[in-house]
Amino acid sequence: MIFIQLFLTFFKIGLFSFGGGYAMLSMMQQEVVSINQWTSVPEFVDMVAISQVTPGPIAINMSTYVGYKIAGVLGSAIATLGCIAPSVIIMLIITRFFFKFQNNPYVENAFLGLRPTTIGLVAAAAILVAEGAFIDIKSLILFAIAFLLSYKYKIDPILMTIGAGVAGFILY
Repeated sequence: MIFIQLFLTFFKIGLFSFGGGYAMLSMMQQEVVSINQWTSVPEFVDMVAISQVTPGPIAINMSTYVGYKIAGVLGSAIATLGCIAPSVIIMLIITRFFFKFQNNPYVENAFLGLRPTTIGLVAAAAILVAEGAFIDIKSLILFAIAFLLSYKYKIDPILMTIGAGVAGFILY
């Protein structure tokens, strides 16, 4: 049944992805595009873009979007629940024991080990999304301009998003 498959897929994504939404994107692309074939790569990239500009965490927005596409409103609720359930369960367990073991060197070392893993997952997600994002020279130029404006001039992300939308509308 599709609802069980949606829940289990997004539960697995939520359970095995550390570092937040962007770190989840590589695993989400693997599950949604490659394994279950619920979307194509270009459609997945569009989902990422929409999920970035809508309020809320990107992983939850993506799970809601995919769930809705596959099985309507109930599918979006089930996919979203599957995505957040592992975090809720893990945080309840960690919170219960964290204060007791927060100064334990093993716990401190475990958190130190998670940091580079998280950076690697975010980098992998960026590379996977970039593969479908650059469709021609105009998209590369738009990326270069956006990167320069955000990195060097610290342009507000909301203004950057609006500007990119207007540029995309004009160019395409």
